[in-house]
Amino acid sequence: MTPPFSPLQKETPVLFVVRQKEAVVSFQVPLILRGLYQRKYLYQDVSRTLCQPQTKKEVDTQFFYVDVSTLSRENASYQLRVTRVENFVLRTGEHFGFNATAAQPQYFKYEFPEGVDSVIVKVTSAAKFPCSVISVQDVLCPVYDLDNNVAFIGMYQTMTKKAAITVQVRKDYPSHSFYVVVVVKTEDEACGGALRFYPYSKDEPVDQGNRLKTLDVVVSPAVTSQAYVGGMLFVLGVFLSFYLLTVLIPLANLCCSLAGAPPPPAPRITPDSFLGRPAFNSYSYGSFGESFAPRLLQPRGPRLDSLSSVEEDDYDTLADIESDKNVIRTKVGLHAGGQALDLSKYDNLEMGRSMNIATIAVFYALPVIQLVITYQTVVNVTGNQDICYYNFLCAHPLGNLSAFNNILSNLGYILLGLLFLLIILQREINYNRALMRNDLQAVECGIPKHFGLFYAMGTALMMEGLLSACYHVCPNYTNFQFDTSFMYMIAGLCMLKLYQKRHPDINASAYSAYACLAIVIFFSVVGVVFGKGNMAFWIVFSVIHILSTLLLSTQLYYMGRWKLDSGILRRILHVLYTDCIRQCSGPMYVDRMVLLVMGNIINWSLAAYGLIMHPNDFASYLLAIGICNLLLYFAFYIIMKLRSGERLKLISLLCIVCTSVVWGFALYFFFQGLSTWQKTPAESREHNRECVLLNFFDDHDVWHFLSSIAMFGSFLVLLTLDDDLDTVQRDKIYVF
Repeated sequence: MTPPFSPLQKETPVLFVVRQKEAVVSFQVPLILRGLYQRKYLYQDVSRTLCQPQTKKEVDTQFFYVDVSTLSRENASYQLRVTRVENFVLRTGEHFGFNATAAQPQYFKYEFPEGVDSVIVKVTSAAKFPCSVISVQDVLCPVYDLDNNVAFIGMYQTMTKKAAITVQVRKDYPSHSFYVVVVVKTEDEACGGALRFYPYSKDEPVDQGNRLKTLDVVVSPAVTSQAYVGGMLFVLGVFLSFYLLTVLIPLANLCCSLAGAPPPPAPRITPDSFLGRPAFNSYSYGSFGESFAPRLLQPRGPRLDSLSSVEEDDYDTLADIESDKNVIRTKVGLHAGGQALDLSKYDNLEMGRSMNIATIAVFYALPVIQLVITYQTVVNVTGNQDICYYNFLCAHPLGNLSAFNNILSNLGYILLGLLFLLIILQREINYNRALMRNDLQAVECGIPKHFGLFYAMGTALMMEGLLSACYHVCPNYTNFQFDTSFMYMIAGLCMLKLYQKRHPDINASAYSAYACLAIVIFFSVVGVVFGKGNMAFWIVFSVIHILSTLLLSTQLYYMGRWKLDSGILRRILHVLYTDCIRQCSGPMYVDRMVLLVMGNIINWSLAAYGLIMHPNDFASYLLAIGICNLLLYFAFYIIMKLRSGERLKLISLLCIVCTSVVWGFALYFFFQGLSTWQKTPAESREHNRECVLLNFFDDHDVWHFLSSIAMFGSFLVLLTLDDDLDTVQRDKIYVF
């Protein structure tokens, strides 16, 4: 139709009806399409590709009829042109370029060659906008190729620069052929673009001109069944090898010990020997014999874990065991013996930690599994692939699952978590047997053995694998907390275990610990849903973050010997007056003060960063807070351990080095960013990349492999960190 249009022609357009043997296509000129908020967009040049009916003959002549009508009282001029579509059938592996507009959609046919039962359709464009939709539909008439009906059938996804859809012939298209439909949308809002043409009138159509997009399409064979088998065997082989190593290493040590002469007893490295005095070699736990009494009366040099000298009464010794805990806890130098006299009373507490996390896991996992199955069903039924944020260039479907490789790669968490539980079980059995034999080394030496938190850590690692797999069934912002919930729990449990090593009697109970972790998960969900650009939320969260840091610092500094009541402000003012104004004195616990000052600086900095920058990925931001605090406390623990005259055994040092290296590689693959639910689905697909391992796994799958190994190694570090103290009298082990 010859532009420009008069107002009367816009109200009474020319209607074209194309009648075929098995289909009818109708459209009007000028074409008016609707967008958001009932916007109207007018297009002058309109073209449609006619549907290709199925024929039984190789050569067949078909007729179609075009009916033209209008209600206009004036004569309407138009131009009708019929052309043959070249390259209508796409060839495997061959690129084909074309143009499309909102009023001139394009679609092409693809036929599966012999021996190919799965292909991936890749569409690319150099320009981000205009926003478009890629659809794969069965070879049926009519073809839904307009912005307002392209979602009615088949699979579809929005696109800016990249789009990819995997098509399986047996599952989706038993006719061994399908249409690739490309539609340019009237607006860019679905792809993250801005709404233009403000202000606008609802009754006046907007002439958008020429919204042209140049695209390139290629259809390539997808991975074969051999790749699926190879991927599964690779995963099982890698992680089952850890089981084999766990069995072979003790056997090798046993063979070496049987083949050679019995090694001499290792010297017991205690704080006394580190200070230049003879090591304490007596196992007379609780004894006041001649070998022990004179040493208590000797003047002692400055303790290495304090910046100032202290008196003999500042140390917790065996004579202080029966004293009031409030007195013992306020001493500068503290030993583990005074707090581990009766370890049996903590067994129920340890059992509660492992049982509680198992209960939490069951109640948390069941609705998660049900929800993600529902998500996957909706994707399969509706064909809307914008619901889930996959790496579509490396998403291999299996059955009803759209990205089986992302789920399979989480198997490492489950297998290594189970292996860690078996290692802890073996250690606990050996320890209980030693107690039954009244082995003095097990009874009186080493860090108090509590295994409940270790069981909880192993269970949390297995649940992280299960919930991460559930998240990757259909990853999006509404279920991202499933992928991170047990990461918070793992970080919290590791910090609790580190603290428990030297403070088994004042560690948090199972109920209070999991209640705090539940609050963290609650804030994670609230932050993901409401935190984006919400200043009120960030103010509230930052205040809570800082107050929690101060309360925890007070708890750690005074080792739990303080009360939060109505008199807390009066006591704070009294301490400030006596220690800072009336008499300026340094802190009593210098090392703890240094740790807590550094911790407060880091946490206050993170709170300020969140308040100013408002990071979009709140869940990762919250996880970063937990990891930073865990690393800080771990570094403090190692430094204080070495300063107290203790040492790291070879196995612990090896675990630390190897785990650090694996964490480095894991984080490299994590930050590749193959998709992000912080953007629109179309923008997320701009980050999609091809597979990098065995033509089956992508960068995020490699992150799953390496991070599961790194977490397992981190757990082994915590397990073996104080093995050097197994021959040291418990009352000679410092608390810090």
